[in-house]
Amino acid sequence: MNVTPLALHHAPLLHALYTASPGYFGLLGTRVPTLSEVQRDVEIALLDPRRRLELLHDEAGELVGSLDCKLDYPEPGDLTINLLLIREDRQSQRLGERTVRDLEARVPPGTTRILASVLGNNPRGARFWERLGYRFALDARPALTWYAKPVAQPHRTKAKLLGLASD
Repeated sequence: MNVTPLALHHAPLLHALYTASPGYFGLLGTRVPTLSEVQRDVEIALLDPRRRLELLHDEAGELVGSLDCKLDYPEPGDLTINLLLIREDRQSQRLGERTVRDLEARVPPGTTRILASVLGNNPRGARFWERLGYRFALDARPALTWYAKPVAQPHRTKAKLLGLASD
């Protein structure tokens, strides 16, 4: 999976992804946002230094999804996945799983837990996170539920264990 940090000029690509994923917005009981709404949302998100917006491309360079995360939210050390969206015609190809595993491998230092929010009544989304080892953490229904997974700490070297090196 290839990841491109989202910039404001990418808003039309994100809008195209949303347009190719109407089922997600239907699940939420909303319509697909307009291009101007997507541009405004991206602009606002980019003002928050803790937010990470990424476009996801397959090996052939085709746009297949997006990832929206926030660092140190809701607590310091948390990384919250606000939205992982895979285009409807590319779902059930393990692209979401590959994206999550890639994210888990590149979390910033100091991250102790990854949280994933599941919006609305979405049993399929809940099963996805549970299959990846995330456990139910908080019920904030009807809006969302949260799933969490602790981040494995890097193995400490023998020198660190013996107190010969600092952390």
